[in-house]
Amino acid sequence: MKRLLLLACLLTTIAVSAQQQYTVDGNTYTLQKEIEGPLTLLWNTIDNEYRYFLQKGNTITELKNTKVNGSYQEEYKEVLQQQTQNASLAVDGVNLTLPSLREFVISYNKKVDPSFTFEEKSIQLQTRLGAYVGVSNNVYYINPNNTILPSFGVDLELTDEVKLKRHALVFRFKQLLKNSDYDFSNSEISLNYRFKFIKSSAIDVFANVKVVAYSHASRDIIYTDSNGQEERITGSGGELQTPGAFGLGADIALGNGFLTLSYNDIVAIGLESNDEFPVDFTVGYKFNL
Repeated sequence: MKRLLLLACLLTTIAVSAQQQYTVDGNTYTLQKEIEGPLTLLWNTIDNEYRYFLQKGNTITELKNTKVNGSYQEEYKEVLQQQTQNASLAVDGVNLTLPSLREFVISYNKKVDPSFTFEEKSIQLQTRLGAYVGVSNNVYYINPNNTILPSFGVDLELTDEVKLKRHALVFRFKQLLKNSDYDFSNSEISLNYRFKFIKSSAIDVFANVKVVAYSHASRDIIYTDSNGQEERITGSGGELQTPGAFGLGADIALGNGFLTLSYNDIVAIGLESNDEFPVDFTVGYKFNL
């Protein structure tokens, strides 16, 4: 219970970016205001796709880049030219990404309004919350018969969408459940770092490093030691670990969130394995807060 309360406290400390509803071509969207000025840049992730809009006066226009017969049409560049005719800005090098559009809109606003100022954001925090279930053979503890146990838990992922899009911190709670063959249960809270070496609107593929963890285990195990003698381990207790454990995973866009798959703790530098092949898989679902 204390661990769940700790996770709840972490959730309440997350800052949520201000958003507002806008009507564009008869459709209502909840958008974030990235830059406000003579030309205002709006955006958000809608149906798992990054969407960008320009507002000039009371008119809001979406920036599009549709694909026809394998070729991108780059309609957004025509919109940029139309909206900035009074400033003669080149649009050839502008990409349909938030950093590129931000730079273009700032340049235009400064050119048409000498009093315009823009304070560059140092971070733009995005959070994702998810739940998962899985199985594990618990190779970093004594497991006499290599029994596979069920698990479940929650993830809270933090990313910076300005400068560190491929990087994330993840607070993870994981509960391993005992069964009739293996009287072992474990509650773990861990801090993880993820590097997303593939990142797109459809899928993120990442490497995960478990940096530090607190585990509390309860067990009643009978096993045979190296001398052939039966030994029994009973009791419960907790410890702080620095496992340096590596895993792989993917977040796949699905509905209003992401289907998440992961292969956890494949190898751990700071923990001793029982020499069994690691089996630690989870599947879950997460959504943007």
